[in-house]
Amino acid sequence: MSAPIPDAPFAPDFAKGGGLVPVIAQSVENGRVLMLAYMNEEAWNKTLETGEAHYWSRSRSSLWHKGGTSGHVQKVRAIRLDCDKDTVLLLIEQIGGAACHEGYESCFYRQRQPDGSVAVCSEKVFNPAEVYK
Repeated sequence: MSAPIPDAPFAPDFAKGGGLVPVIAQSVENGRVLMLAYMNEEAWNKTLETGEAHYWSRSRSSLWHKGGTSGHVQKVRAIRLDCDKDTVLLLIEQIGGAACHEGYESCFYRQRQPDGSVAVCSEKVFNPAEVYK
């Protein structure tokens, strides 16, 4: 299924997004989308170097090692780029079972129902108050 692509550098085009590209983290085990974050070139290089997901925190304006505080790191199992090289897909092994800082398996833990109500559609794995004291 995989064939080599000759002379094609494998890196996002950070210039397209003003230095940042969106990154989708997807579970390699069950295919669930766990979160969306952003990378700059520093986060990309750190991810390649360590094999664990690193992102750029737009709110803190700093490099962020996913799980650095909680221990719920993301082990990168595969990296894919879209055809325009401006979006990254990380297939990850989520250590500890939770990608969301609110304690859920997925950051996409809320779902609008047909009647307009909202339901939780992701498992709560930990209590953030205990983990982030």
